[in-house]
Amino acid sequence: MMLARVADSLYWMGRYIERAEHVSRLSDVMLTASLDATGDAPRAARTALGAPEDIDEGKTAVDVALGLILDREDPGSVIVSVARARENARQVRDQITSETWERLNLLFLRITSPDAKRQFDQRAVTFLHEVISDLHLFKGAVDSTMSHGEGWRFLMLGIYLERAQLIARLLDASFGEAAQGSPLSDHLSQMGLLRMACALEPYLRVYTADIQPRLIQEFLLFNEDFPRSIRFSTARIEEHLRALAGHGNVQASGAPERLAGRLSSRLRFADLEETATSGAGGLLATVSQDCGRIHEAIYGAFVAYPLEQHLPT
Repeated sequence: MMLARVADSLYWMGRYIERAEHVSRLSDVMLTASLDATGDAPRAARTALGAPEDIDEGKTAVDVALGLILDREDPGSVIVSVARARENARQVRDQITSETWERLNLLFLRITSPDAKRQFDQRAVTFLHEVISDLHLFKGAVDSTMSHGEGWRFLMLGIYLERAQLIARLLDASFGEAAQGSPLSDHLSQMGLLRMACALEPYLRVYTADIQPRLIQEFLLFNEDFPRSIRFSTARIEEHLRALAGHGNVQASGAPERLAGRLSSRLRFADLEETATSGAGGLLATVSQDCGRIHEAIYGAFVAYPLEQHLPT
């Protein structure tokens, strides 16, 4: 069984990397939509990121995006997430490949450069695209150079658990209770939402040009092939936990696997008509709550478990 501190570092490295990419993409779409003065996408993005009040304080969209990317005091900013991911990677340097470490280190150097703010001010959208590309290259290095054993599974587990929670929050900010009675209703805003989830082209391949809230929710919740849908993410969470449960003799290791299996089944066998009729708010709340429970169970099983669980009987 992998050391608890190693599992913890790899798991959080995955979560921070996914968070950095999500915030970068939402900032990119929010900034582009604000400059074009199109729709409610900027409002939904700010709500999903927990910053709905910034515009009311007289800040421009560029100011908000700059803070979300380069504010060292904001625990949810990209620069903080990347720095924390790199620190976790440094602690388990012997568990990851040189290619993986180099990609993460290059991203860290780019975003912490003394010249980063000037580059952002001059060409914000280009800067964001380069950060997102670096994050994609890091994930590619992880998948193509790391052995797909325990360490890789903990890293991927962190990515998919973070992704499921972030997409659920984005959908809630766009159509659910967090939308505060103002769901995304215009075509351009709905296209912006799909771009925030990196889903525009995959969605169009399934539904052609028929963009409407019900279909967007159906796609991002239930599509089994799109890697950023909640169903796809929860299936991967279950898959990785099932594989990890076979390692070592942690007595509680079945708990996160059972929770993940229950959540995955809920999405796999959901009644689409019922969800369309009653709204997805309840299901999104359940996804967020269950992901929180899975996170706690992962810690109980693999990180903060009692020592006596590994002592011979």
